[in-house]
Amino acid sequence: MPRTAVVTGASKGIGRAIAEELAAKGYRLVLVARSDDLLRGIVDDLTARFGAEVHAQAADLTNPDRIDDVIDAATSATGRLDLLVNCAGATKSGDFFALTREDFHEGFALKFHAAVDLTRAAWPALVASGKGHVVNIIGFRARTPSADYTIGGPTNSALANFTKAMAERGVRDGVRVNAVHPGPIETDRIRGIIDEYAARTETTVENARSAVLGTFAVPRFGRPGEIAAAVLFLDSDGASYINGAILDIDGGATKGL
Repeated sequence: MPRTAVVTGASKGIGRAIAEELAAKGYRLVLVARSDDLLRGIVDDLTARFGAEVHAQAADLTNPDRIDDVIDAATSATGRLDLLVNCAGATKSGDFFALTREDFHEGFALKFHAAVDLTRAAWPALVASGKGHVVNIIGFRARTPSADYTIGGPTNSALANFTKAMAERGVRDGVRVNAVHPGPIETDRIRGIIDEYAARTETTVENARSAVLGTFAVPRFGRPGEIAAAVLFLDSDGASYINGAILDIDGGATKGL
């Protein structure tokens, strides 16, 4: 029987790449993002390209009342839930003193609290699956603090700790919990940073791209599909003994242990 997955943050970037990878491999999907219009377009695209069973669930995950709606959509549509991919939650970056208290609260609400609440809501169905699995898409700043990333870094660290804690609980309940730390991946966010740098320094986009890449000390930006391939592997039978792992996919940007 095909596995059923919920993927949050599925309307663009890494989340969309994960949705495409799973659809191509025959998963049944419930895709979650704030924009219903974007989700509907992706549903149509994946259905046409892969013949996949894909459902859209537009939801603001900072609203706790919508958490149960997301999990109910998956179990109602497919009768089961095997995989939860928590990928929602881009946090604001920049100078600490330019960030507000509300910025911090919103960042934790979407990336950390939403993942915690979804895991709680999905857990009974994941236990019933017999091969339930949670994959949290976090970020390399969990291990490498940055003065310009004072919201995302602590949020990522908290979610990494939560991953390890729930992996221990999962041993008892038969649910694996793993995570991926993407490094600098070429998404709209990175492209926005490059464009901002080009405008601020009055240089070309290509020069700005090289300068931004140089700050990470890696040979190239990663691709969203590389994160998606890792999620597929972690959910495979070949990875069934992997639990509580946090996989760095960052081109070597993380230098610490």
